[in-house]
Amino acid sequence: MNIKVIAFDADDTLWVNEPYFQETEEKFCELLAPYLSRHSLSQELFKTEIANLRLYGYGIKGYILSMIEAALDISNHTISNEVVAKIIQYGKELLEKPIELLDGVEEVLEILNPRYKIVVATKGDLLDQRRKLHNSGLGKYFHHIEVMSDKQEVDYSDLVNRLDIHPSEFLMIGNSLKSDVLPVLGIGGHAIHIPFHTTWAHEKIDHQVVHDNFRDFEKIRDVLSIFDL
Repeated sequence: MNIKVIAFDADDTLWVNEPYFQETEEKFCELLAPYLSRHSLSQELFKTEIANLRLYGYGIKGYILSMIEAALDISNHTISNEVVAKIIQYGKELLEKPIELLDGVEEVLEILNPRYKIVVATKGDLLDQRRKLHNSGLGKYFHHIEVMSDKQEVDYSDLVNRLDIHPSEFLMIGNSLKSDVLPVLGIGGHAIHIPFHTTWAHEKIDHQVVHDNFRDFEKIRDVLSIFDL
């Protein structure tokens, strides 16, 4: 490999994220328990989230709006102002969650930083992701921060062009096969999958990935084995 830029996903690659959303979803389901079963409430919320992605994009603020909309639909617009206020509070609590770095992250960044251009390439709300990066203490390791509206092939192509490199000189590391691996392989880049113990349903795929430019490691420290350090 002739890698010049190494990009890292943020949520559930650098720090914990999805478990916080699952905790919030559990609170939402408890709040709306009089209306539907736990499973049905989760389904309705997920359906609303996916329908709203084209309008709100990814991130906590869109999630808050989707919770409110789902609650209104589920209750046939009978929920009280107090319930809406509780949902908004759940969202604010989610925005204020502490940053919990995943094991080995800072060690890997510290080793790779002097040798490669290191980039954050993540989806989500710009303000929230910049806040999390600042609070993580990891900002000093990154040369560039890219908060993307989506992670399709065209989005990665745009990023590679802005970085002024060839796709074959780009390596993406992340926990999502759908967002961090497949589109990067599709443009001719390299990708490493570091699985997280829980994954949002929207990020799951139903097939194995087999590609010469793809590697799958259990822990982020394992990525160091592919470099001549």
